[in-house]
Amino acid sequence: MAVAIGPLEIFGIFLLLIIVFTILSRSIRIVREWERIVVLRLGKFVGIRGPGLILLVPFVDRGLIIDMRINTIDVPKQEVITRDNVTIRIDAAVYYRVIDPEKAVLRVRDYNYAIAMLAQTTMRDVIGQIELDDVLTKRDEINKRIQSIIDEVTEPWGIKVSMVTLKAVELPEGMIRAMAHQAEAERIRRARIIEAEAERTAAKILSEAALTYE
Repeated sequence: MAVAIGPLEIFGIFLLLIIVFTILSRSIRIVREWERIVVLRLGKFVGIRGPGLILLVPFVDRGLIIDMRINTIDVPKQEVITRDNVTIRIDAAVYYRVIDPEKAVLRVRDYNYAIAMLAQTTMRDVIGQIELDDVLTKRDEINKRIQSIIDEVTEPWGIKVSMVTLKAVELPEGMIRAMAHQAEAERIRRARIIEAEAERTAAKILSEAALTYE
């Protein structure tokens, strides 16, 4: 004899399924090869797990997944004053990776934001000690100097900064026009020197030829 299931029983079964699904979703985590999960139990650090299938205690454990691959942060464009008081606009890219997930979670609130802010202030400090000509011609040295400073600060956070690159250096419009005029004047000067050298060489050849026929 079939037992009839009323609306109340159906609601109870549906509610039970929701509870079971919620518990499973909180207790089972799949951590990929390039990830690690930092486990906090009642707010206290208990370990780093992964990769693979990870089981957590529902409503007790909290898992924070950390990407261990190299990440990139675009540092927004900002105005910087060089040592010789020229205002330029620069932006950069910072390449880093997490090497210690525990420190990255426990010692800094948001390491992406912290690295971006640190990169901005470091760029201002470093560029402020360098003249414009060196900014334009010694970019590799500047990149390494900025990278070294940021890496030293972020090391206690469990972060390794592997590279910093200045992407663009924008000069004031007036300076760009002045440099263009200067470059044009330099080209004209060199052309005149070459022309004068050619005339002297031609005159010398003609003079030597005249002496030969005398």
